[in-house]
Amino acid sequence: MAGLNEPTPPRRARTRPSLGRRAILLVSAVYFAVPLLCAVLYTIDDPGAGFTLDAYTGILDAPGFLPSLAMSLGLAATTTAVVLLILVPAMVAARLGGPRLRAVVEVVCSLPLVVPALALAAGLTTVFKWGPDYLADTPFFATMIAIQNPSFPVVLVLAFVVLALPLAYRALDTGLRALDVPTLMEAAQNNGASRIRAVVTVILPNLRGALLSAIALTLALVLGEFTVPSVLGFQTFAVWIVNSSNGAQGPVTIAISMISLLLTWALLVVLSASGGPRHRA
Repeated sequence: MAGLNEPTPPRRARTRPSLGRRAILLVSAVYFAVPLLCAVLYTIDDPGAGFTLDAYTGILDAPGFLPSLAMSLGLAATTTAVVLLILVPAMVAARLGGPRLRAVVEVVCSLPLVVPALALAAGLTTVFKWGPDYLADTPFFATMIAIQNPSFPVVLVLAFVVLALPLAYRALDTGLRALDVPTLMEAAQNNGASRIRAVVTVILPNLRGALLSAIALTLALVLGEFTVPSVLGFQTFAVWIVNSSNGAQGPVTIAISMISLLLTWALLVVLSASGGPRHRA
């Protein structure tokens, strides 16, 4: 048959793209690794005593470390739960309601991107200063005091939910775009499932990767947010690290920052691995 004996054209060499990628990866690795190595050397090199691990062994004894970390972890867990409870039903309903409803949800969830965290914190501070003058004789005054409880400031949860909405929305929207939500809901309801059961047993398992991405982004935002709690006067983990970075606790706070960075990376790797496709034998 004609054409079977024709020689196949030689493949083009891919040396240049490969070298380019390697160069970009090398430059990126150096860019990120050098500051981290310098920080690690700062924690283990004492000019007077030489090599020491006192910065790492003294982490648990650092004043304010455990309370600030416990507060941030509690805020992160609560914020993540609230964000998912708000976004998942709203976005599924928007998928079932049509493109106009999806556009409204997208605009609302994207609005926090145009409001800086400093402006949000300044607005909350203004409201709290204005409240005692006008709400002292109403039940709302007690509510304003309660949400500012230093042991667990609910106001920070509300602020973090607003800041996390755009990030979590994009992660969930990516997962929902890959699903035919109306068809899945109709199939589940035809088999006798209610809407809530269909969402829990059919939609959510197919959003596993998107949910894990939203959780990771929300946790990273809450644990690293400094502006809002600092302006409002709460001692979260990020605020504690900044306030303790000077003086004798400087090496300890840098060591804690390194450990928290490694733990965050490990968490992201675990979430990425668990959110990947499952291979069956």
